Formats: sequence, C-alpha cells, structure tokens
Amino acid sequence: MELVREHAQSTVVNNPAVPNEHNEAVMSAATASITDGLQQELANGNTEGVLSLLGGQSATAQDNPVVGNISNNFIGTLLEKFNLDKGAATQLAASLIPTVLGSLVHKTNDPSNNNFSLNGILNSLTGGAAGGIDLQGVLGKLSGGLDKNGDGKVDLSDLTSLFSNGASQQQQGQQGNEGGIGGMLKNLLG
Repeated sequence: MELVREHAQSTVVNNPAVPNEHNEAVMSAATASITDGLQQELANGNTEGVLSLLGGQSATAQDNPVVGNISNNFIGTLLEKFNLDKGAATQLAASLIPTVLGSLVHKTNDPSNNNFSLNGILNSLTGGAAGGIDLQGVLGKLSGGLDKNGDGKVDLSDLTSLFSNGASQQQQGQQGNEGGIGGMLKNLLG
C-alpha cells in the first residue's frame, strides 16, 4: 500500500472527483487491483507478460496489456464502489496504475533496494510457488529440475504452469482473507 500512497497525492487526495472520506478506500482499491490483476494474469498463464513487466523488459504504459487489464479492473471498482463518473475514473486509473507499476518495476530492478525483488513479488502472488527459483536468472537461461509440465524440456511453459497453479491457489485461499503472503504484497503496494 506504501507505493500507492507515495503516488496518490495528486491523483487521489487532491482530486476533487474523489471525496476525502473515500481517499483511503480508493488507495486500497488501487492496491487490490494491482495485486489481484497480477495474480489473475499469472493464473491465466500470462507468465511471460508479468515477467516482462516486472523485469523491466516491457513498458508500464496503458498500452501494455497487463497494465491495461489492471487499469480496467480499477476503473470498474471506481465506478461500482465509489460512483465516480467514467471520465474521472478513467483519468485516475490512467495516471495512478502505470505510475505505481513503474515505481514497482524500478524498485524491483534496483540492486541496492532489498525490499523489492522479482522472487519476493512472485512468491507473494503465487503463494510461494516461485520459492527457490532464481527468477532474475530465469530471464536469461533456465536449467535443471524445472520441468514442471513433464515435456522433457525446461522452458517458459514450465514457469507458466508453476506460476499459474500457484496464483490460482493463492486467489482461492484469499477469498475474503487479507492475510498471508498476498496480504504482505498488498501492504508493500498500498
């Protein structure tokens, strides 16, 4: 939640379209949209898209499909829960979500920042399914013991299978529960 809070001053707190009594709830909704959106991407098998985003190989702009999906979910929440008009909701999401994700990507790829790591984030999103895997190294080469789909080769499809199953289980375990590893990631973002 801290990353969202860092970037929410102008887009949420100083936004006349967001009543002050909803500021905290809107920031929590942004955090949940990011966490849930990344989990959903992994659960749907889009490991490559998530790794590319978090690894800094793709842009955090609205035209990135992962970012666009997260923003669209956040817009839906703003419309449904906070009754913002569509223009204000779209503008808020288009400003806040890419900015927060950009900051997350920057901190994740900063070797001097020990609070954020690709392994830590993916472990949070997948309920620990990424444990023991050097994900920074995976972006280069895969080796030994990772043939999760049993095809005799170690490749991105093995990671997709691993993360998809882990993220699905994490989503099911979090229905109505803000604790655990996913809750920890939400605390980092919000």
